[in-house]
Amino acid sequence: MLEKLTIRNYALIDSLELDFHDGLTILTGETGAGKSIMLGALSLLLGGRADTRVISDGGSKSIVEALFTGIDEGLKEYFDRNDLEWNGGEAIVRREIAQNGRSRAFINDRPVTLGILSQLAEQLIDIHSQHANARINDPQVQLEIIDVIADNESLRKDYLEEFAAYINLRSRIHRMRESIEKAKENSEFMRFQLEQLNKLNPKKGELEQIEARFELLSDADEIKERMSAAASLIGGYDEGILDRLGEAKSLISGMDMRMFEGPDDADRREEDGEENAREEERPPRMAERLDSAFIELKDIYETLSDYAASIESDPMALAKASSRMNAYYEAVKRFRVKNAEELVTLRDELSEKLLSIDEGDSELPELEKAYKAKGKVLKERADLLTASRHHAAEEFAALLNDTARPLGLKNMEFSVGFQLGKLSSSGQDRVEFLCAFNKNQSAGPVAKIASGGEISRLMLSMKRILASRMNLPTIIFDEVDTGVSGEIADKMGDMMVEMSRSMQVLTITHLPQVAAKGRSHFKVYKNDGAGRTNTHVRELKEEERIREIAGMMSGSNVSDAALDNARTLLKGDL
Repeated sequence: MLEKLTIRNYALIDSLELDFHDGLTILTGETGAGKSIMLGALSLLLGGRADTRVISDGGSKSIVEALFTGIDEGLKEYFDRNDLEWNGGEAIVRREIAQNGRSRAFINDRPVTLGILSQLAEQLIDIHSQHANARINDPQVQLEIIDVIADNESLRKDYLEEFAAYINLRSRIHRMRESIEKAKENSEFMRFQLEQLNKLNPKKGELEQIEARFELLSDADEIKERMSAAASLIGGYDEGILDRLGEAKSLISGMDMRMFEGPDDADRREEDGEENAREEERPPRMAERLDSAFIELKDIYETLSDYAASIESDPMALAKASSRMNAYYEAVKRFRVKNAEELVTLRDELSEKLLSIDEGDSELPELEKAYKAKGKVLKERADLLTASRHHAAEEFAALLNDTARPLGLKNMEFSVGFQLGKLSSSGQDRVEFLCAFNKNQSAGPVAKIASGGEISRLMLSMKRILASRMNLPTIIFDEVDTGVSGEIADKMGDMMVEMSRSMQVLTITHLPQVAAKGRSHFKVYKNDGAGRTNTHVRELKEEERIREIAGMMSGSNVSDAALDNARTLLKGDL
């Protein structure tokens, strides 16, 4: 239940702290005293829109805080899921609005999103304002009421999962069709491009190889001439290096080189003996070195000669390399790529895209088949949901007729009309609440045939039924008794008392018959202070309550008769 409400700097309220009780609580006050301000503050806890104009002092933040106690143990899972502290079934819910318009929400002093705040508050308190009477004409609201009676949450969850999968498949098919159509528009051009690239048949690194070969073929004569000249210098007859080197070798080979030895070499030869000295390297061994140089140069000569012999001027090969290079260069320019390597990449991409287009046509029928099958399953789920709603509608109509008729609507005939529509996220059902309040009256939409008083009684009856199904701990009625009086007002008060036996009920009323039935009574009033008007709320004691109810009956001039009538109304209720 709502045990405590604190409001600071909100509209005409500077500071307000109220302690509420269980059972039926009455709130009364003159029109404009500020009753709607309290409801506006409470609506902030339900996620209502924040408006900086409500900040009363024009400078600091507005704060609305409520303490709820006796919270059902079933909500502990919600607290755990959102990492909120479970204080033994108590919750402090707070909303703050800063001057800059920024809004903050808290549950047990922990910052939370507005969504988490409103989800919790909606399970703790329900505010039935006069605006809610108009909402009853909304087909979606009517469908939600039937679903509450049907208690079909699991069916709706199963249906919604199938519906999401169904919509996903439909979106995939739509995107694929668009993609195929768009691809087909470009496929001819893409095929032409791929055909041109396949004719070129580009390969990674091929252009570099061709460019190197082209350069070689272009300079073949010069390269051959220079290699031949180099070979001739090395191995040419009479004047070649090899012949000269042979002559030098012959001159050296007959010479005794010991005269060029040092003292150490001579001593070593004496110690080791002449024979061993011969085995050692004899510096400087000129003949051997000349022989090695001769072998190396001869190999170079033969290699150069072979290279020169292998190089032939080939105009046809040169023309072929030139043609291949030009084909690459033109393709790079035509296909607007950076280099020849990207031609290979482009060809592969075009092949994949065209393959996707060709295979897309074959994949589409499979998706359409799956879509059709999913639609059949979805329809089955929708039919189950519809059946649950039809059963609930019959039950709801019977309950509502029985509940509302004692409130002066003895000839009321309420029913729920059904029409099948397109499958949507809420199913296939379109419902309409139909009523007839007189015997000779044809049933029609509530909005068109019900008066203000009839709507008020109908809504109270609905709330009585729904509150028991939704297990709401607290409900607030904002002048739900508008348009009624006398005996009917008394019966509506009795209905609220009956509701208050299983839940906390707070009601704003202008009817003394209803006000007299409350277990506790609060008065909302204004006071003019220095430079501003403030709204105040206080709980009335017994004598204050008698005078308040008497004033509701007779106006500002409270007579003794009015006081006696008030005591009579309150007899047995205090």
